[in-house]
Amino acid sequence: MTAGKPLAAILGSTAVGKTELSIRLASHFDGEIVSADSRLVYRGLDVGTAKPTAEQQAAIPHHLIDVTDPDRLWSLATFRSAALEAIQAIQVRHRLPFLVGGTGQYVRAILEGWSPPPGAKDEGLRRELERFSATHGHEALHARLAEIDPVSAARIDSRNVRRVVRALEIHRLTNQPPSRVRQRTETPFRSLKIVLSLPRGELYARIDNRLEKMVEQGLVDEVRGLLARGFSPDLPAMSAIGYRQIVAHLQGKMTLEEALAQIRRASRRLVRHQANWFKEDDPENHVFEARPGVEEGIVELIRRWLESKIME
Repeated sequence: MTAGKPLAAILGSTAVGKTELSIRLASHFDGEIVSADSRLVYRGLDVGTAKPTAEQQAAIPHHLIDVTDPDRLWSLATFRSAALEAIQAIQVRHRLPFLVGGTGQYVRAILEGWSPPPGAKDEGLRRELERFSATHGHEALHARLAEIDPVSAARIDSRNVRRVVRALEIHRLTNQPPSRVRQRTETPFRSLKIVLSLPRGELYARIDNRLEKMVEQGLVDEVRGLLARGFSPDLPAMSAIGYRQIVAHLQGKMTLEEALAQIRRASRRLVRHQANWFKEDDPENHVFEARPGVEEGIVELIRRWLESKIME
């Protein structure tokens, strides 16, 4: 990839409006979209992930959507390799790549040159840690991570046992804090970071409205279909917000209303977590409230940014 070529990033919390805006911007600047969402890679997870529609994907080329099945592991290293390849191909075509998403690790792996941790595994340790979590609870497991690496502990939700286990495994394999293992390398492009925002209350209302539409569009039937196809509810892909709660409902563990209430709570936690990845006070972030007419100001920003690259 040629060093210094531009990459525009459209970032922000779930439901803030990244998909619609990025499509309009890509159309304006002859661009293509590279998804930085850890759930959009999975075929069959459509309604519950608010995946861009077939019409939207036909209007603008999208990359890293529907590239694997739910029972296949899609790691940070896999994403980074695939995303860099897609960005390079877009740049070779003399088009502008837009990195769009809300998965903080994915975004930083590209924009900040994160090098993923070792791929080696310690299956014995994993089983030991999973048993510890089952016996003592996920908070106790998370506390063990906080003792050795407060930085990683602050970034990883205690309920995400798989990620906590992986962080502890990396520590055992490298004898270093996981946050230190993720070394940065020089990025092969110059990026513009655009962060969409909304007041927390408005964002929560958008999430609630979107969830209602998901139910109307067949979220329950989508999850039922995935289970019928033989995809285990224990798969990492099925741990996505919305899917694990509907699975519990279909298993008779809770009513649909209880499942939807849990989805709302989990979505609010996700918003707070994403705010730590896309900080509005970061001087590298160009923050725009996702209001009607915001596109005009962002188009002008990108235009001036592109012109400055040409003049350098």
